[in-house]
Amino acid sequence: MTADTQPQTLNFECETGNYHTFCPISCVAWLYQKIEDSFFLVIGTKTCGYFLQNAMGVMIFAEPRYAMAELEEGDISAQLNDYEELKRLCVQIKRDRNPSVIVWIGTCTTEIIKMDLEGLAPKLESEIGIPIVVARANGLDYAFTQGEDTVLAAMATRCPDKTPVAETEKEERNAIQKLLHFGRQKEEVVAEESEYIQHPPLVLFGSLPDPVVTNLTLELKKQGIKVSGWLPAKRFTELPILEEGNYVCGVNPFLSRTATTLMRRRKCKLIGAPFPIGPDGTRAWIEKICSVFGIEPKGLDEREAQIWAGVEDYVKLIRGKSVFFMGDNLLEISLARFLIRCGMTVPEIGIPYMDKRYQGAELALLEKTCQEMGVPLPKIVEKPDNYNQIQRIYELQPDLVITGMAHANPLEARGINTKWSVEFTFAQIHGFTNARDILELVTRPLRRNTSLKDLGWNKLVKEEANV
Repeated sequence: MTADTQPQTLNFECETGNYHTFCPISCVAWLYQKIEDSFFLVIGTKTCGYFLQNAMGVMIFAEPRYAMAELEEGDISAQLNDYEELKRLCVQIKRDRNPSVIVWIGTCTTEIIKMDLEGLAPKLESEIGIPIVVARANGLDYAFTQGEDTVLAAMATRCPDKTPVAETEKEERNAIQKLLHFGRQKEEVVAEESEYIQHPPLVLFGSLPDPVVTNLTLELKKQGIKVSGWLPAKRFTELPILEEGNYVCGVNPFLSRTATTLMRRRKCKLIGAPFPIGPDGTRAWIEKICSVFGIEPKGLDEREAQIWAGVEDYVKLIRGKSVFFMGDNLLEISLARFLIRCGMTVPEIGIPYMDKRYQGAELALLEKTCQEMGVPLPKIVEKPDNYNQIQRIYELQPDLVITGMAHANPLEARGINTKWSVEFTFAQIHGFTNARDILELVTRPLRRNTSLKDLGWNKLVKEEANV
């Protein structure tokens, strides 16, 4: 396709409406570790329990703060009292673990039998004296990573505002500040505060590992921007203060429900920025936040150039190659934009769910990136039909397919290089410093199969596939 015949705008399509993704209750795997004083209670069937056991089997040596409330025939036929059963479990959780919050995760079964979890929670919360947050994470309505979205949207309504602050709470906050500044000279603390430019409070939302949180916070600090808090916080008792008119900005593309809740229910102002994935996305994310606060960003050209120079050994392995996204975790647009910047072409981006308003800045950056790199704009397919996708993969013969776990082995057996999309969910991919980790994941199957080719294995695999 020549430059003259390239489409000028992104082409969006929608196919079957089915979600061919991991189950969203798997969000428990990373959220229970992120929110250290929480306990997650998944309310579903034995199938949900088996899935959690398999999905989180690698964490058997950690102390888990989640459990299954298994629905039996008596629950489903309404012979048992839902309230009494859940009360019994929550009282046991309080006695054994004493968490600061219990999160009820609804599943497909609770949707089908119409369990009124939102109605039961407030009464039980007042009885046992522990906050109960209800989040729906069923696979009927949500894709893989949207489980986190529903949890954070529910927690956004629990964030405090500054108005009703009790004296004891003031004392606790003062004590925390004293602890943070323990052993430091007063002049050091004042000097640190003076590094920031005066701007309205900014809260970032999205669950990230602590090193990445620190990294992004420090990148904004270099521009004089102070992060007032993160949603979620490490502890439920430290949720950020949200007042009307405060600014919020997301770090992940799958948090559209949380963004909507923050805007509509908490009256916050959303900064619509590209997401900080890859050096190009991180730079655009910082620049957008700076522009909203009227700050001229400093040193980003050198910072981005330094990162690109440091990953050139990986970039040269994929430059000129093509990648096809089947769609799984809603990170597809951001990853495709980054890989196009690395010199790849992307014929198609499959994505389970597309919120064009929340991802508007990312889509605009994708278009700009394609124009600057001189490559065709990808076709974006929402809720793709996997059968049709596989036919298109056979026709296009891409160098790499990023796919859900279910399709990886069948495609590999037919001589097509694949990478599990779920690995990008659990890897550290945000910020300037983690660009190398993304490229390590992307190039691994290409490097592996190049090594196999040298051993003559690729020919054997293709011969067996044709039998």
